[in-house]
Amino acid sequence: MKREDLPVKKPRGRPRSFDREAALDRAMDVFWRKGFEATSIHDLTEAMGINPPSLYAAFGDKERLFLEAVEKYQAMHGGKCPYAEEPTAKAAIEKLLVYSANEMTKSCNPRGCMMAMSAATCTSSSEEMRSALQERRAVSRERIKERIDRGMQEGDVPPSIDAAALADFYAAVISGMSLQARDGASRKSLLATVETAMRAWPAALPARSREATSRK
Repeated sequence: MKREDLPVKKPRGRPRSFDREAALDRAMDVFWRKGFEATSIHDLTEAMGINPPSLYAAFGDKERLFLEAVEKYQAMHGGKCPYAEEPTAKAAIEKLLVYSANEMTKSCNPRGCMMAMSAATCTSSSEEMRSALQERRAVSRERIKERIDRGMQEGDVPPSIDAAALADFYAAVISGMSLQARDGASRKSLLATVETAMRAWPAALPARSREATSRK
């Protein structure tokens, strides 16, 4: 018997009758609005248009689904603000904060930042999940620190500054803005917070000092 004459084996189980990516989008929206702990399986299946067995078959469990939703959130929203390309570190961080204030108060999105809110809504999750989320938040803080480090190298940030502490401060500002947005703060209010936070930025070096630093 020729190979092409052999019967085609059908895959086991029922084929999925839903669009996985569309279902993930809807799950992300529910988690973003309600947080991990307040979201039930019923909330998810109702929004996704599937039953619990289909959810578990496609995504594993609620924690794995949440982590996939977080990854999708970061892919959709994390790279939209190329703040690092600003000419100075101060301008870069200010651009990031203004962008965050605008995103957190858009009427077309749930309020706040899904990544920032995950710290407050996953307290009863597994250690594995908490570690995964901590790593993702650490990556965001590290990007802020890298831009501050670059500012120190280029001379627009004083060399005596603790770059890690400054990055932690502005990451905390973003997290606080997320909570404010979730509580109903307006875009104008968050931009006022940005303005206040930028007053804490270390004073720039005099021009001659910057030139000396850049020659080192």
